[in-house]
Amino acid sequence: MDHVSICPFCFLQLPIAQLESHANSHFEDEQVEADLELAKEISLASSVSPFHSADTAVVFDERLSSRCEISIDCRGMNVDEKFLCLRDLQVKESFYEVNDGLIDLLRTRLELDYGYSTSLLSGCVDHIQSAKSEAAGWGCGWRNIQMLSSHLIKQRREAREVLFGGCGFVPDIASLQRWLELSWEKGFDTPGSEDFDRKIYGKRSWIGTTECATLFRSFGIRARIVDFCSKELASKTSFPHLSHGEGRIEVCTVNNKLQVNGPMDKYISRGDCSTSLAGSSGKWKPHLTNSGKLKGQHSLIDWVWSYFSDNRSIQLNKNQVIASEKPPLYFQHNGHSRTIVGIQATSQRKGGQQYNLLIFDPAHITQDLERSLKDRGWQALIKRGVHTLQKPHYQICYIDPGIAGAEEMEGLKTLTSVRFEY
Repeated sequence: MDHVSICPFCFLQLPIAQLESHANSHFEDEQVEADLELAKEISLASSVSPFHSADTAVVFDERLSSRCEISIDCRGMNVDEKFLCLRDLQVKESFYEVNDGLIDLLRTRLELDYGYSTSLLSGCVDHIQSAKSEAAGWGCGWRNIQMLSSHLIKQRREAREVLFGGCGFVPDIASLQRWLELSWEKGFDTPGSEDFDRKIYGKRSWIGTTECATLFRSFGIRARIVDFCSKELASKTSFPHLSHGEGRIEVCTVNNKLQVNGPMDKYISRGDCSTSLAGSSGKWKPHLTNSGKLKGQHSLIDWVWSYFSDNRSIQLNKNQVIASEKPPLYFQHNGHSRTIVGIQATSQRKGGQQYNLLIFDPAHITQDLERSLKDRGWQALIKRGVHTLQKPHYQICYIDPGIAGAEEMEGLKTLTSVRFEY
C-alpha cells in the first residue's frame, strides 16, 4: 500500500507517488483561482490544531499582493491565544532591498540639488512596491503600512519590541490582514470593522488612514490622524471617503463640532491647534503664509514642514539636509495613498520659498527609484510640489513617540482626528 502524504498547498491527502505532479498543478494559471478557493474551504473546515504545521498554507500567485496565505483554525481560541498563533505563523514580506538604502541615496541627491534649499528627511525607510495583482490600486494602503513599519522596526526599539509580536520584520499583506482582524476583535475601531463585516483576510478591500491607525494602535503605537478638507466639501451632507471604496461618509454636527462617520474616517472632528498635531512637541505654529491664514494646499504643506522640523526654526542654507527623528507619514487622498519621507524648501530668486513633498509611491518600481537616484530623473518620481495637491480632501496618519500603557490603550480604541478646513 502506498504511503499517504499531504499537499502543502491544499492539504489534500494523496499517495506520495502522485504528490509532485499534483503540487505542480497548483502553478498552472487556469487552476490557481480554483486552488485558492479550495484551500480556503479546506482550512475553514479543518479541525486540526492551529499550532500544527499543516495550518500554514503557502500558495504562490503573482496576481495576489502577498506571496503567502495564512490559514489558521482559530475556533475556540481567545484573543491572547490568537495573538500568539499569528505571531508564530506570520510571513515576512519579500521585497527588493536597496543595498545603500533609498533614503541615503536621496540624501546624497538632495545635497547635490541646485539652488539654496533645506530638506528635512526621515530616517531609514524601505520602499515596498505594489505587485502586479494590485494594479487596480487596492494594495497601496497595505504597502504604505509596510513602509511605515520598516522605519519603526529599524529606527525605534520600543516599537520593534511590540509590533507584530516583536517579530522584528515587516509581515506580508495576508499577515497584516490577520493582524487588522485581531485589532478589531480587541475592540479597536468597532464601527469601522462593521463596514468590513469584521473580516478582511483574503479580500482585495480598499483600506485607508483609519485602518492604518487602527492596526498600529492595537500594538500600543500612538498613531494619530489629521484631516485636511475644503469647506465646500465639508459643508455637504456626504462625500466619498478616502479609502477609494464605494461607501459614503455621513457628515453631521455634534455639540457644534463637525463629526464624520464612514467606513474609513471615523469620528473625525474639528479641533484646535493645541492638539499635538506635529507630534508630541506641543502646539503647531503655522509659519509659511504671511497673512497667517492657511489656504488650501499650503495648510497641508505647512503642517508637514512643522512635523519634520518639530516646530524648530530652521534657516534655509545651500543644499543642507537635516535628519529628522520623525517617522514617515501615511498620506491618503481619494484614489491613492503614498508615504511622505520628507520635505524640501528651496529659496526662489524673486523671494519666498518653493516647497516639495518627498514621497515614496508604492506604484513605482523600487529598482527604478534606485536607478534614478544613482543616475537621473529622480525628481519626477519623488518630488511633489504644492501645485500637485489638487484633491479636495487629504488625510495623514503620523506616529507619536512612546508606547501606550493599558489605560491609554482603552482610549486609543476610539479613533479621533483634528480637521483643518480651507
